Amino acid sequence: MRVVIAGGHGKIAQLLHRELAGRGDTAVGLIRDPGHAAALRATGAHPVVCDLEHADAAQVAVHLDGADAVVFAAGAGPGSGAARKDTVDRAAAGLLADAAEQSGVRRYLLISSMGVDTDPPADTDDVFAAYLRAKKAAENDLTARDLDWTVLRPGRLTDDPPTGRITLTRHAGPGAVTRADVARVLVALLYHPGSAGTVLELVAGNTPIADAVAEVVRP
Repeated sequence: MRVVIAGGHGKIAQLLHRELAGRGDTAVGLIRDPGHAAALRATGAHPVVCDLEHADAAQVAVHLDGADAVVFAAGAGPGSGAARKDTVDRAAAGLLADAAEQSGVRRYLLISSMGVDTDPPADTDDVFAAYLRAKKAAENDLTARDLDWTVLRPGRLTDDPPTGRITLTRHAGPGAVTRADVARVLVALLYHPGSAGTVLELVAGNTPIADAVAEVVRP
């Protein structure tokens, strides 16, 4: 497969690059900073400079030529304010979907977040509340489109070594999951197109990744 990953310098994205390259697939990472290109090459990915906050759909679509799937792994990141949660976590996800539609790329995996289905508690930090609202808006936009989408909502992310065992279901409950396991789940979902049209929550668990993904794939 040829997979284009938005947010190509992020932690999950770099792990995903390695997983795809190890299988002989082609990973294309969209990055904002040209200085990150060497890091992507080290993971086996092909870096492409494309700032999703300042590009239009036609400019992004050029980079999707020949792609089999896109993955939205971008995020405004720590230290960013509420405004960038909207421009990156919501608007850039929609821009990638617009570009996918223009390019005829039907498969779209969105990394979202647990906790978006309910209003944030009153004492929630304003920026984090904006992040949750942006992720939910991105989900709503994507799931209304005629694309083969899958929404993946990981729990609290850690940099621990992968376990290879997870819980993957519509409502997983609170929990943590390693970024490495998230990357492996994304690959498994890419290889199971029957998972299209599903919103899945992901935390650590006892089920091997292949089995957990097989259980949620449509017959």
